[in-house]
Amino acid sequence: MTKLLPSVPDGRIVIGRVGAAHGIHGDLRIIPLTDFPERFVGLSEVMVGDELLHIVSAKPQGKNILMRFREYGVREEAQRLTGRLLTVAREEAAPLDEGEYYVFDIIGLTVYDEAGNELGIVENVLKTGSNDVYAVRSENGREILIPALRAVVRVIDVPGGRMTVRLPEGAH
Repeated sequence: MTKLLPSVPDGRIVIGRVGAAHGIHGDLRIIPLTDFPERFVGLSEVMVGDELLHIVSAKPQGKNILMRFREYGVREEAQRLTGRLLTVAREEAAPLDEGEYYVFDIIGLTVYDEAGNELGIVENVLKTGSNDVYAVRSENGREILIPALRAVVRVIDVPGGRMTVRLPEGAH
Protein backbone atom coordinates (compact mmCIF):
# COMPACT_ATOMS: atom_id res chain seq x y z
CA MET A 1 0.00 0.00 0.00
CA THR A 2 1.29 3.43 -0.90
CA LYS A 3 1.45 5.99 1.89
CA LEU A 4 0.14 9.29 0.59
CA LEU A 5 2.31 12.31 1.19
CA PRO A 6 0.90 15.79 1.72
CA SER A 7 0.44 17.57 -1.60
CA VAL A 8 3.53 19.12 -3.13
CA PRO A 9 3.20 22.30 -5.21
CA ASP A 10 3.80 21.94 -8.94
CA GLY A 11 7.36 22.56 -10.01
CA ARG A 12 8.78 21.48 -6.63
CA ILE A 13 10.42 18.26 -5.49
CA VAL A 14 10.53 16.75 -2.02
CA ILE A 15 14.02 16.35 -0.54
CA GLY A 16 13.21 15.68 3.11
CA ARG A 17 10.80 15.65 6.03
CA VAL A 18 11.17 17.56 9.30
CA GLY A 19 11.64 15.24 12.27
CA ALA A 20 11.96 16.05 15.96
CA ALA A 21 13.49 19.17 17.48
CA HIS A 22 17.07 18.79 18.75
CA GLY A 23 18.51 20.93 21.53
CA ILE A 24 17.22 24.33 22.64
CA HIS A 25 18.35 26.59 19.76
CA GLY A 26 15.80 25.51 17.15
CA ASP A 27 17.80 22.73 15.46
CA LEU A 28 15.62 20.16 13.73
CA ARG A 29 16.34 16.64 12.60
CA ILE A 30 15.72 16.42 8.86
CA ILE A 31 15.03 12.98 7.38
CA PRO A 32 16.46 12.98 3.85
CA LEU A 33 14.05 11.75 1.16
CA THR A 34 16.61 12.03 -1.62
CA ASP A 35 19.39 9.93 -3.09
CA PHE A 36 21.64 12.98 -2.65
CA PRO A 37 21.72 13.81 1.09
CA GLU A 38 24.93 15.81 0.61
CA ARG A 39 22.80 18.47 -1.11
CA PHE A 40 21.54 19.79 2.26
CA VAL A 41 24.91 21.21 3.27
CA GLY A 42 24.99 23.64 0.32
CA LEU A 43 21.41 24.91 0.57
CA SER A 44 20.67 28.48 1.67
CA GLU A 45 16.88 28.33 1.58
CA VAL A 46 14.14 25.73 1.27
CA MET A 47 10.36 25.56 1.35
CA VAL A 48 9.05 23.84 4.47
CA GLY A 49 5.38 23.20 3.86
CA ASP A 50 4.23 26.44 2.23
CA GLU A 51 6.83 28.65 3.95
CA LEU A 52 10.17 29.79 2.48
CA LEU A 53 12.83 29.42 5.17
CA HIS A 54 16.48 30.50 5.30
CA ILE A 55 19.01 27.94 6.48
CA VAL A 56 21.46 29.09 9.17
CA SER A 57 23.22 25.72 9.50
CA ALA A 58 22.99 22.19 8.15
CA LYS A 59 25.24 19.34 9.19
CA PRO A 60 25.06 15.55 8.91
CA GLN A 61 24.12 13.57 12.02
CA GLY A 62 24.09 9.84 11.27
CA LYS A 63 21.54 9.24 8.51
CA ASN A 64 19.81 12.55 9.25
CA ILE A 65 20.70 16.22 8.88
CA LEU A 66 20.60 18.73 11.73
CA MET A 67 19.26 21.99 10.35
CA ARG A 68 18.47 25.39 11.85
CA PHE A 69 16.32 28.05 10.20
CA ARG A 70 16.71 31.81 10.69
CA GLU A 71 12.95 32.18 11.16
CA TYR A 72 12.76 29.60 13.99
CA GLY A 73 15.37 30.41 16.63
CA VAL A 74 14.07 28.44 19.60
CA ARG A 75 12.99 24.86 20.13
CA GLU A 76 9.33 25.63 20.93
CA GLU A 77 8.86 27.48 17.62
CA ALA A 78 10.89 25.04 15.53
CA GLN A 79 9.07 21.94 16.73
CA ARG A 80 5.88 23.24 15.07
CA LEU A 81 7.54 22.31 11.75
CA THR A 82 7.74 18.60 12.64
CA GLY A 83 6.20 16.41 9.94
CA ARG A 84 6.35 19.03 7.17
CA LEU A 85 8.04 18.31 3.85
CA LEU A 86 11.11 20.17 2.57
CA THR A 87 10.93 21.02 -1.12
CA VAL A 88 13.13 22.76 -3.66
CA ALA A 89 12.38 24.03 -7.15
CA ARG A 90 12.44 21.33 -9.84
CA GLU A 91 15.33 23.21 -11.49
CA GLU A 92 17.41 22.62 -8.34
CA ALA A 93 17.19 18.83 -8.68
CA ALA A 94 20.59 17.16 -8.63
CA PRO A 95 21.71 16.28 -12.17
CA LEU A 96 21.44 12.64 -13.21
CA ASP A 97 23.47 10.59 -15.64
CA GLU A 98 21.93 9.60 -18.96
CA GLY A 99 19.44 6.76 -18.51
CA GLU A 100 18.76 7.68 -14.85
CA TYR A 101 15.40 9.08 -13.74
CA TYR A 102 13.86 10.51 -10.61
CA VAL A 103 11.15 8.41 -8.97
CA PHE A 104 8.75 11.37 -9.26
CA ASP A 105 9.33 11.37 -13.05
CA ILE A 106 8.54 7.64 -13.34
CA ILE A 107 5.39 7.61 -11.19
CA GLY A 108 2.42 8.46 -13.37
CA LEU A 109 3.89 7.25 -16.67
CA THR A 110 1.57 5.17 -18.84
CA VAL A 111 3.15 1.79 -19.60
CA TYR A 112 2.79 0.06 -22.98
CA ASP A 113 4.11 -3.22 -24.33
CA GLU A 114 6.08 -3.21 -27.58
CA ALA A 115 2.89 -3.93 -29.57
CA GLY A 116 1.40 -0.66 -28.25
CA ASN A 117 -1.04 -2.26 -25.80
CA GLU A 118 -1.60 -0.15 -22.68
CA LEU A 119 -0.65 -2.09 -19.56
CA GLY A 120 -1.39 0.56 -16.92
CA ILE A 121 0.05 3.46 -14.94
CA VAL A 122 3.19 3.40 -12.76
CA GLU A 123 1.93 3.88 -9.17
CA ASN A 124 5.08 3.23 -7.19
CA VAL A 125 8.79 2.47 -7.50
CA LEU A 126 9.94 -0.30 -5.18
CA LYS A 127 13.57 -0.32 -4.05
CA THR A 128 14.70 -3.97 -3.93
CA GLY A 129 18.45 -3.54 -3.61
CA SER A 130 19.58 -5.07 -6.88
CA ASN A 131 17.24 -3.10 -9.14
CA ASP A 132 14.10 -1.02 -8.79
CA VAL A 133 10.71 -2.53 -9.61
CA TYR A 134 7.89 -0.48 -11.14
CA ALA A 135 4.47 -1.22 -9.65
CA VAL A 136 1.98 -0.69 -12.49
CA ARG A 137 -1.81 -0.65 -11.95
CA SER A 138 -3.82 -1.88 -14.94
CA GLU A 139 -7.25 -0.55 -15.88
CA ASN A 140 -8.92 -3.61 -14.31
CA GLY A 141 -7.10 -2.93 -11.01
CA ARG A 142 -4.51 -5.69 -11.34
CA GLU A 143 -0.94 -4.88 -10.26
CA ILE A 144 1.92 -5.71 -12.61
CA LEU A 145 5.48 -5.64 -11.25
CA ILE A 146 8.06 -4.67 -13.87
CA PRO A 147 11.77 -4.93 -13.10
CA ALA A 148 13.69 -1.76 -14.02
CA LEU A 149 16.16 -3.59 -16.26
CA ARG A 150 17.33 -2.51 -19.73
CA ALA A 151 16.22 -5.88 -21.13
CA VAL A 152 12.64 -5.21 -19.93
CA VAL A 153 12.23 -1.41 -20.00
CA ARG A 154 12.88 -0.46 -23.60
CA VAL A 155 11.97 3.25 -23.67
CA ILE A 156 11.23 5.87 -21.03
CA ASP A 157 9.76 9.07 -22.44
CA VAL A 158 9.19 11.38 -19.46
CA PRO A 159 8.03 14.41 -21.53
CA GLY A 160 5.63 12.14 -23.46
CA GLY A 161 4.42 10.43 -20.28
CA ARG A 162 5.18 6.94 -21.68
CA MET A 163 7.19 3.85 -20.90
CA THR A 164 7.55 0.94 -23.33
CA VAL A 165 8.40 -2.49 -21.93
CA ARG A 166 9.20 -5.97 -23.23
CA LEU A 167 7.59 -8.42 -20.84
CA PRO A 168 8.60 -12.08 -20.75
CA GLU A 169 6.12 -14.50 -22.40
CA GLY A 170 3.03 -15.01 -20.24
CA ALA A 171 3.88 -12.14 -17.86
CA HIS A 172 0.78 -10.12 -18.67
